[in-house]
Amino acid sequence: MIDSKQAAEALADIDDIVQRLRQSQLYELASLAAIWWGVLVFAGNLVTWLWPFYARYAWPAVDILGVGGLIAIRLLTPSQPHAPSFDVRLVLVFVLFFAFGNLCTSVLGHFGPRELGAFWPIYFMLFYTLAGLWFGTAFVAIGLVITALTLIGYFFIGEPFPLWMAFVNGGGLIVGGLWMRRI
Repeated sequence: MIDSKQAAEALADIDDIVQRLRQSQLYELASLAAIWWGVLVFAGNLVTWLWPFYARYAWPAVDILGVGGLIAIRLLTPSQPHAPSFDVRLVLVFVLFFAFGNLCTSVLGHFGPRELGAFWPIYFMLFYTLAGLWFGTAFVAIGLVITALTLIGYFFIGEPFPLWMAFVNGGGLIVGGLWMRRI
């Protein structure tokens, strides 16, 4: 027989294991998403650097492939019991996210290529950092580091800014995704 104190300790241990498992599953999905977006963003920035004319085609392709890949990752990853495998709210989040970003950059701001190259990574990293307040410090660290390096590049890197961003944003997401797999 165990007393009530031992039972409470055992339940606390079980709760701790469940919380760690949930964070591990979240980090697994998030790491796949970060690596996927990192590869796409790296390619988008390389296209912008090497063939600036085609950037207007590359970035919508990056966005469409990115969102499509996230949906595929979510659908192909085994879900927890009693969790929906697909939630239309995820699609709505992305629609609102991109609509607001386009409103800011095209309607309100009339951003040029350099400003767009800084705005979108910082905008994405804002949500990464905010997510970290609920889901773990890895998100906060990745968001703040990529934001800081983006600002350094924006203010101090000249013409090779898109190449800088390929490594900072694309490479940062890839490294961050790999790091999250080890946490």
